[in-house]
Amino acid sequence: MTDYSLTDLSNKSGEVVEAAFKGPVHITRRGKRKFVLLTTEDYERLVGAADLRRAFHPDDAPEEIIAMMLAALSKEDSSNR
Repeated sequence: MTDYSLTDLSNKSGEVVEAAFKGPVHITRRGKRKFVLLTTEDYERLVGAADLRRAFHPDDAPEEIIAMMLAALSKEDSSNR
């Protein structure tokens, strides 16, 4: 990834944007990476690949999740008989 400072982003915005078309660009502040500039296509690919699984405490689980779990447990219980 290419690195640019926040000052570079202000002074060389065209160059920074062109670099982002080639791949993600780190934007730094005081030498530390603070932001990443990337194309919409790259962003959507990353978001689309995100893990959508969620964990719930039994007291906080949505009703449809509880019903699904109880049905699966009931099915498993009946197949073990």
